[in-house]
Amino acid sequence: MPDTVIVPTALAAPLTLPGGQVLQNRLAKSALSEQLGDRRNAPTPDLERLYRRWSAGGSGLLVTGNVMIDRRQLGEPRNVVVEDDRDLAALTAWAAASRSGGNVAWAQINHPGRQALWLAGSARPVAPSAVAPKIPGYVTPRALTGAEVEELIGRYARTAAILAGAGFTGVQLHGAHGYLISQFLSPLANVRDDAWGGDAERRRRFVLEVVRAVRDAVPAGTAVAIKLNSADFQRGGFDEDESMAVLEALAAEDLDLIEISGGTYEQPAMIDGNRKPSTVAREAYFLEYAERLRERVPHVPLMVTGGFRTTEAMERAVATGACDVVGLGRPLAVLPDAPARLLDGRIDHVDAGEKRVGVPKLDSAVDLYWHTRQLRHMGAGRDPRPGESAWRAAAGLIVENGWGAMRRRRGG
Repeated sequence: MPDTVIVPTALAAPLTLPGGQVLQNRLAKSALSEQLGDRRNAPTPDLERLYRRWSAGGSGLLVTGNVMIDRRQLGEPRNVVVEDDRDLAALTAWAAASRSGGNVAWAQINHPGRQALWLAGSARPVAPSAVAPKIPGYVTPRALTGAEVEELIGRYARTAAILAGAGFTGVQLHGAHGYLISQFLSPLANVRDDAWGGDAERRRRFVLEVVRAVRDAVPAGTAVAIKLNSADFQRGGFDEDESMAVLEALAAEDLDLIEISGGTYEQPAMIDGNRKPSTVAREAYFLEYAERLRERVPHVPLMVTGGFRTTEAMERAVATGACDVVGLGRPLAVLPDAPARLLDGRIDHVDAGEKRVGVPKLDSAVDLYWHTRQLRHMGAGRDPRPGESAWRAAAGLIVENGWGAMRRRRGG
């Protein structure tokens, strides 16, 4: 117990979303890429155990990691893929476990685009344009045809409908971190000159059409949310002004929540953060952007993920209206019931358990793999192992994926 017990009030307050769903508090488990599907990319009992534990941990909202819409295009080998209802029973069990603690549970749906990992069994990656990401080991994608773009919009909608039918109370579109939606928005990744690119308005058409198709496909009362970059932090890329224009347009599309992140795997601000003095003082990486966005999009709840560590900073962010929901990711891989402990004052801070081996080019990959190992422990019914060494994670990463795995890996 901390010396001075801090029992937050703003964080503990319920939040009613525009579509009517009620979050029991303002803490959310943000997406982490669990990689706990089976070899057929179906949900497993390990996912049920992991999410049942998180659901008992006090979060008002749980957001799953990447659920892919096309099994030909994977981000990691064991992503869950939902193209049809072949795994409906397993999806239903996963959704039930995710809601078992009385919280709201959403599935994050995604397509990796040019970040598809061909070593994971993917076909040649597809993307808005044939522009390769500047990430070692990735290949130049094939540019999508106009008909294929339309087909992908339908896939997002079909996947959302199946997940809602399985019992997830909402879906979150992953439009951040350099994945397909983010690629369409980026003037560096999207160099088309047709209905889907050529200027800012046409680049944002894809995400607008996806949101509309998903909203039309899911039952009334199903939450529809999006995770979007504040910027990709690349010269000539998707910047904050364009991001705000996109979110203003999206705010008119009946969204329930906007989660703000930033960066891509070429420039990973979502991992490393923007360490300006003001950011260090307030902890959250993207809180200043959220405050500016609030002025332009006042009626859509905002969630900020990345960097929050103390009850004091989380409580202040919500109490001042800078954001409505605080997202926690890696800390919940170490302490799955951290939300409950923060809310009742048993702890006043969380630890993400950052693990380093002291080699800058390896550290991010090792850290993320170490956290993936903690998810596997919980999926197997064990406790996390915060004392597990970074070197053990590094060895496991190499054994499992080869030396090529020593590059930045994905979060949710």
